[in-house]
Amino acid sequence: MSQTSNPTHQTTFAQRFRKNYIGWLFIILSVLGISLFYFYPMVQAFLLSLQSGMGANLDYVGLDNYVRLFNDPTFITALTNTVLYLLVQVPVMIVLALLFSVLLNDPTLKFKGFFRTAIFLPAVTSLVAYAVIFKYLFANDGLVNDFLLNMNLISEPLNWLSDPFLAKLTIIIAITWRWTGYNMIFYLSALQNVDKSLYEAAKIDGASAVQQFFFITIPLLKPIILFTSIVSTIGTLQLFDEVMNITSGGPGNSTMTISMYIYNLSFEYTPDFGYAATVSYVILILVVILSFIQFKVAGDRD
Repeated sequence: MSQTSNPTHQTTFAQRFRKNYIGWLFIILSVLGISLFYFYPMVQAFLLSLQSGMGANLDYVGLDNYVRLFNDPTFITALTNTVLYLLVQVPVMIVLALLFSVLLNDPTLKFKGFFRTAIFLPAVTSLVAYAVIFKYLFANDGLVNDFLLNMNLISEPLNWLSDPFLAKLTIIIAITWRWTGYNMIFYLSALQNVDKSLYEAAKIDGASAVQQFFFITIPLLKPIILFTSIVSTIGTLQLFDEVMNITSGGPGNSTMTISMYIYNLSFEYTPDFGYAATVSYVILILVVILSFIQFKVAGDRD
């Protein structure tokens, strides 16, 4: 008994193949681009981290560069500074962004457009330009010291850029000023999609504004808070422009970050691209570990 093919089945298979084929045509360029400009450099950087030498004269040394990290005082200082910026600046920035978004989401507030633009504006300014401005603002004869002297808050100018503690504080203030408005926009956008009846019901039940913030706003914004926390963590671990242009890593190495140390290893010191690649992989490892912790703390199973 001869078997005849099912025309309907053939048509369905042909349509499915054509649909998948067209879909692959749409994404193939993106896949090739991501593979070429992301994954290939990552693999090459890892192979480079297994080599050592001056300039292009590199020899394979296995994991010696990774062992060297633990005995490198400059790297340990840069890592400590970077983690300090992360632990102090990111929580402060997230809290400020949340508070600003709640205040600017108030329908009774006048000139909301002006305030939103003013707070977001630092996020679109040039990194180098604003860092240089902060350098002059916090100079010994800068506007910050002049203001503090005129308010009788200090008796003599503070050495903002030459004192290790104050220099770190200056960097933290600069980063917070620039990125708070950027994160605020995410929260503000999410808040505008929240059903206002939730807050109205809470008011009827006698909930205060603080209780509404902690029991309605924050739980509803949890996915956005997680997203901004991870993005801010990645950005802080890669911190470079502000430190380079405000303090140049000084005084000494008291404000140096991991990214600046990578730059110095590659272009300022005797070039050691292999060891620089090793240090760069520390950032990758930290990003993976901290992102995993944040997902776990947030209780996001996805």
